[in-house]
Amino acid sequence: MGPGGTPSIEDPAAIALSVMALAMLVYGLVLVGREPSPLRTGIKTLAVAALAVAAALLQAPWVLVAALALCALGDAFLALDPKRWLPAGMVAFLVGHALYIALFAAWKDPLLEPGPVRLIAFAALAALAVTLLAFLWKHLGVLRPAVVLYVIVISVMTGFSFMLDPGFWPAMAGSVAFLASDAVLAVSLFRGEVLFGSTRITNWTVWFLYCAAQIGITAAFLGL
Repeated sequence: MGPGGTPSIEDPAAIALSVMALAMLVYGLVLVGREPSPLRTGIKTLAVAALAVAAALLQAPWVLVAALALCALGDAFLALDPKRWLPAGMVAFLVGHALYIALFAAWKDPLLEPGPVRLIAFAALAALAVTLLAFLWKHLGVLRPAVVLYVIVISVMTGFSFMLDPGFWPAMAGSVAFLASDAVLAVSLFRGEVLFGSTRITNWTVWFLYCAAQIGITAAFLGL
């Protein structure tokens, strides 16, 4: 460890975090819009996989490490042909979100009473989920049950993050970013609509919101 307990560049965790940052930037700025390839799949998978390794080395809760590993697996599936591998990717992320729910539930503030602000946040979350499903409904085809389940699970995950102690705010922000990223991705995949008429802006928004989400959630639970 370096001065003040911060990781030095020789620490395995610091190396893993550096690999994570590099992979996230390379994928987001260079590979995100390209055709599927082994390199593209490997770099995308490496980003969150390296974060999972760093979390394990920094003694984060095992549930968090497992969730990150499953999300990395989901990234691998989604980096391939989405029409073929989307269901497998959704399953990996569904289980990952379920683990995040378990993590948030375990660290929920037992003394926290939902006040007006949180009740409004819960209501807004439910309204967003219903609106998103209604917007996508006619375009979901055979994946309709799976998408409904996915939207419910990620909404519950985000809702559970609101019940954490305020000191866990990076996890709350990360959960919201995760939901936003998936909403933009779903609209792009199922309706073919992109932000500001730009596929590149849409891809950047989806990827970097997702990266911010994983980093935020992980950061909130390090050092416990």
